Amino acid sequence: MDLQTVWFVLIVVLWSGYFLLEGFDFGVGMLLPFVPRNEAERSAMFESIGPVWDGNEVWLVVAAGATFAAFPAWYATMFSGFYLALLLLLFFLIIRVVSFEWRSKSESPRWRAVWLWANAIGSTGIALVWGIALANLIHGVPLDSNGDYDGNLVDLFTPYTVLAGIAFVLLFAFHGASYLGLRTTGGLFERVGSAARRLALPAVVVGAAFLVWTVVVAIDRNDKDVFPVVVPAVLGIAALALAAGFAFAGRSGLAFTMTAVGAVAAVATLFTGLYPRVIVSSPNFANSLDVSSAASAHYTLAVLTVIALIVLPIVLLYQSWSYYVFRARVSGEEIDPSEAISRTTGGSTAG
Repeated sequence: MDLQTVWFVLIVVLWSGYFLLEGFDFGVGMLLPFVPRNEAERSAMFESIGPVWDGNEVWLVVAAGATFAAFPAWYATMFSGFYLALLLLLFFLIIRVVSFEWRSKSESPRWRAVWLWANAIGSTGIALVWGIALANLIHGVPLDSNGDYDGNLVDLFTPYTVLAGIAFVLLFAFHGASYLGLRTTGGLFERVGSAARRLALPAVVVGAAFLVWTVVVAIDRNDKDVFPVVVPAVLGIAALALAAGFAFAGRSGLAFTMTAVGAVAAVATLFTGLYPRVIVSSPNFANSLDVSSAASAHYTLAVLTVIALIVLPIVLLYQSWSYYVFRARVSGEEIDPSEAISRTTGGSTAG
């Protein structure tokens, strides 16, 4: 396996890590307006992802940086051709990030409602745009003979790519509900379980349709054989079906594990169907970019490999530690002021 292929695989791993971890963040955000019944429960849902969401964003930065360094032509074509879509994505990212910080700046219910909806809209928009953008890589976009994008924003919207966006939204919402099943207690836990059960069937049906269609697109538009593209697709469908079964059985841990596998399988299906190309050109397939034409020089890839071998294990260890530290469940139960004073003083009173 040459370094070009190694870095293609590494970028797939980085995108998989991003959607596995940030996916449940997005899902929690999507559920904010619908699951909690009071301000305490809404705060608990924010608290469930508060210590980890910014660490999860690192995977996006690293994935984009690795693409820029290892495949500059891929990066240039994708970020210039998808400029308006990615600008919209940046808008959603900004309002979502700001919502975490600004929501707590005032006790006003109206103020907090604005930033709650900002988080929900941002989370939904991010998932939708990412699904559409990544699906276009394999479905094909108009490229000229120099590998430059030769279309407009409308060209990015087809039945397949829109389905991909919807599938990402439903998958992440289901993933987020499963995550909350691990992090909540009491009445909030019960409502989270109900939300997971309501999301299970749509996520399985739409997710399975997306995965099957991705295999078809890889064969028809990227000159791929059924194998090996079908392998991650089948694994993804099976994982989502099992996640639904575990959700109905009340097994939150297993449901979350399976939705995580489903998120990774969705990314793996897309990129397995894409390789050895990085962007498919349509209607002129000959203009497609592949790993060889888009990659940096061998020396650059060699230096990047050494850096990745040093840095990536450190990132993984730190993030694992942060998840361990913030593993406690949150209840969202409102505490009576007198009870709060009692807890603070240890139950004693001054005479």
